[in-house]
Amino acid sequence: MDDATGLPAADGLRVECDGDWLGVAFAAPRRCLSWAVHRPGLVQAGRVAWLQVRDADLGPEVDPAALLARRLQARGWGDAVGLLTACDVAGHRRARVTHAGVSADCVLTLGLGNGVRVGELPAAARAWRPGTINLVCQVSVPLALPALLEALSIATAARTAGVLALGWSDDPAGAPVSGTGTDCCVIACPDTAPGATYAGLHTAVGQALGAAVLQATRAAGHAWLARTLCPLTPSNR
Repeated sequence: MDDATGLPAADGLRVECDGDWLGVAFAAPRRCLSWAVHRPGLVQAGRVAWLQVRDADLGPEVDPAALLARRLQARGWGDAVGLLTACDVAGHRRARVTHAGVSADCVLTLGLGNGVRVGELPAAARAWRPGTINLVCQVSVPLALPALLEALSIATAARTAGVLALGWSDDPAGAPVSGTGTDCCVIACPDTAPGATYAGLHTAVGQALGAAVLQATRAAGHAWLARTLCPLTPSNR
């Protein structure tokens, strides 16, 4: 077993959690698409890495991208797709779904302290608080660029559906948050051509991917709510 979820390594995917670092290492370099802090866009990478940061790490004078790049280089992970989070990376959640021979494996960290509602302008008096949702989802089949883009939209929609299902709100009117202001999704697939043309919800890859992200979001969200609403419970300390 390779991580806190008790799931075995699948398709060579290995989860590494060490102090402030969470890494998802692939058996072979994968084609990755994201808007990550470090190495965003369409890149080839053997790993996706999270760095857990604290208030003292990110003062007004600090460039977050430069900080992450330095830390990744120092760890020997400079070629990883890099993410930043204020969440406890040890609390990550993982879900794996196989449908019609296609597998999707999602690893996710979640905090909703920075929760927002899409389409709503934030109140001027609202204080920013740390907390974000970062996820990587590896699918077992190669995807052409249009399908990668579609897969990224499926992962984003599944994450949003999972957050909305929690019903969490800090709004006096009770409107639930739909995500945070700093969420990031990474899609990874085998780096071989030509790749599937489509990855929507009527395809096996879209169905497996959406279900894996939704499961991981729900699990991480319920854990976050338990810690937030019952902070003094021994199991949530």
